[in-house]
Amino acid sequence: MKRLRSVVVFLAAAAIAGCDQRGPTQPVAGTNQGPESTSNREPIGLPESATALGMEFKSIPAGSFTMGDETVFGATPHEVTLTKSFKLGVHEVTQHQYEQLMGNNPSHFPGANNPVEKISWDDAVEFCRKLSELPGEKAAGNVYRLPTQAEWEYACRAGTKTKYSFGDDESELGDYAWFRDNSSRVTHPVGSKKRNPWGLYDMYGNVWEWCQDWDTSYPFESVTDPTGPASGSSRVFRGGSWSSPTGLCRSAYRRRYEPVFRSAHRGFRVCLTLSSESPISSE
Repeated sequence: MKRLRSVVVFLAAAAIAGCDQRGPTQPVAGTNQGPESTSNREPIGLPESATALGMEFKSIPAGSFTMGDETVFGATPHEVTLTKSFKLGVHEVTQHQYEQLMGNNPSHFPGANNPVEKISWDDAVEFCRKLSELPGEKAAGNVYRLPTQAEWEYACRAGTKTKYSFGDDESELGDYAWFRDNSSRVTHPVGSKKRNPWGLYDMYGNVWEWCQDWDTSYPFESVTDPTGPASGSSRVFRGGSWSSPTGLCRSAYRRRYEPVFRSAHRGFRVCLTLSSESPISSE
């Protein structure tokens, strides 16, 4: 009887010990609870400038183009003139860059060089504000902001008049974009595909990109340096995402949503102008 009691005690102790042998915690699919999640972390050692964040920009020349799409209601083709050059991010803002400045990474698809997503328009504007306040940028008089949708489409077209900057053949989109047919339903590192003629990557696919403007129908007449209406209910985003079909990735295509809305389909890229030249208030 004593021997039986000893065996029972031994087995119970072994079971308790076994329950406490925990392996490394694994992230739960579809959540931000893995090791790359830093939603409550404060920025550590803010960088001095956008260059320190690894951000690259391309100069976009002033010029005119036909903006819009005759097949879409409210997107009447019209002549747009941009009188000032500007600089646009070569890439969409990455998760690493966002986390370095903001102290968190809200993204659904983790990856330091993947575009940051689950970003609202308000989040993107706050990132631009903080970037403009970095010592090196403030000293240089640089102002970072979202591009207007006219600037975005102008840079996306890169001097072309076709559906895409590479022409009208949708079968070539996979060379330039991560979209529904080739993305495996996830984002991918920025700059993995071909660039457009002006040196910009991922203008199609990967993530939709917020623009500055409130949404409204296009005018019928020519306009100069348009910035959109002074107020509205929805902000514009462009370019398509990892889940978009080819038609939604066209240069002229646009969508809209409330500025507080977040999803794993939406990110942004940054526009740079000198403070004295910016057509948009930095407020």
